[in-house]
Amino acid sequence: MIEKDFFQRVYEVVQQIPYGKITTYGAIAKKIGAPKSARMVGYALNASAMHEDVPAHRVVNRKGLLTGKHHFQGTNLMQQLLENEGVEIKENTVQNFNEYFWEP
Repeated sequence: MIEKDFFQRVYEVVQQIPYGKITTYGAIAKKIGAPKSARMVGYALNASAMHEDVPAHRVVNRKGLLTGKHHFQGTNLMQQLLENEGVEIKENTVQNFNEYFWEP
C-alpha cells in the first residue's frame, strides 16, 4: 500500500499544476516529502494513464526535457498538449523554462 499512497500523493500535486505551466519530477518529489524519489514520481506518472484527471504532460525533467513523451499515445502528443497550452517546445525541450515553471 505504500506505493499506492505515494502514487496518490504524486497525482494530487500534478492535479494542481496550472494550465500552461510545467514542473519537474524532482519538485514533485520534494513537495511530497520524498526529495530523492524523482524517479519514483516518473513511475507514478507512467501509471497515471488510467487517471484522466492527472495532467502528466506538464511534468518534465529538471532540464526541461520531455522525458516522459514515450508514455503518451502518438509520437508527439506530450509536446502537442503543452504547445496547446502555450508552452514553447524546441527539440523536445521546454524553452524559457523559468517562465513556465511552477513550484509546487
